[in-house]
Amino acid sequence: MQNLLTLWNESGLAQLNLGQVFMMLIGGGLLFLAIRKNFEPLLLVPIGFGTLLVNIPGAGFDAAPVYAATGELLNPGGLMYYIYHAGIETGLFPLLIFMGVGAMTDFGPLLANPKTLLLGAAAQFGIFATVIGAVALSHFGILDFSIQDAASIGIIGGADGPTAIFVTSKLSPDILGAVAVAAYSYMALVPIIQPPIMRALTTKKERAIKMEQLRPVSKLERILFPLVLLLLVAMFLPSAAPLLGMFCFGNLMKECGVVQRLSDTAQNALINIVTIFLGLGVGSKMSADKFLNFETLGILALGMVAFCIGTATGVLLAKLMNKVSKHPINPLIGSAGVSAVPMAARVSNKVGLEANPNNYLLMHAMGPNVAGVIGSAIAAGVMLSLVG
Repeated sequence: MQNLLTLWNESGLAQLNLGQVFMMLIGGGLLFLAIRKNFEPLLLVPIGFGTLLVNIPGAGFDAAPVYAATGELLNPGGLMYYIYHAGIETGLFPLLIFMGVGAMTDFGPLLANPKTLLLGAAAQFGIFATVIGAVALSHFGILDFSIQDAASIGIIGGADGPTAIFVTSKLSPDILGAVAVAAYSYMALVPIIQPPIMRALTTKKERAIKMEQLRPVSKLERILFPLVLLLLVAMFLPSAAPLLGMFCFGNLMKECGVVQRLSDTAQNALINIVTIFLGLGVGSKMSADKFLNFETLGILALGMVAFCIGTATGVLLAKLMNKVSKHPINPLIGSAGVSAVPMAARVSNKVGLEANPNNYLLMHAMGPNVAGVIGSAIAAGVMLSLVG
């Protein structure tokens, strides 16, 4: 009987609590959204499954290694512990993801129309506005956020998952799960969130504006741009160099044309492998004791606010630029400045086609879309410099 009692006490059912049950339901919900609704499945599948693993009572997936006083290893620790500390706490996985994204990025539309860089910068306003909002909520005692938490939450507005994970792992690892889920959920919801904002801020006539054909961009420009970009940003903001450096390195491999095998690896095999472990590592921060609190709801709400403000400011600046520019600028492309490559650019194109069936904005929107990636990396560097 004693053996049976011992077996029962060590079972998962005996150790299961309500919080773990709820988090397992959240993990199942993430898997449902990824598999059935196709919401960012590459990240939400491993994050959702990681959430299930880390909330299995007694399994010890996120357990730290235990040593005796003599230095003898008593418990080697769990898989999720090592994935998180080796790949996310160090910043390795987000940086490798950025290298792969750089290898898949085409700077051509941005180089052909450089003023769209301003639209990518404008869309980052949501990040800084939300940081101020989070600090204000904490000041008035509504929510309990530190300045580091506020900076991590604000980055959600850049709609760039790897950047959000990189910054949060450095500044506020305890809220990593909520920030990552918010960032990738809102990226997946771009086609739902952005169009109403875009239509509310523009007239049908503005949405129907046709933009001029982009000029051809030479191979030399494509090769020099990532090098010049990195050096300029690194000289003024070294804290942004890790993210932007890997992004530019991946792009250089793509554009130089002499390391095609390396570029293909960065775009496919490597980024896929890292994405698996990145998702599981984020899932390791989705345990009930870390996720189930009132602040998590605040993070999700503030992340939505950041994303909406970023979309709106991009559209509004594009409207202003259209007034003063010699060449017509469709305000819809400003919404693509939130990053979320290439989904945000596709949404701009879709809304433009609704107003004018012959209005193809995809390549024009890719300029601010790529600029948004650069802008979010620079915003991350600013946050790390100011509050890190």
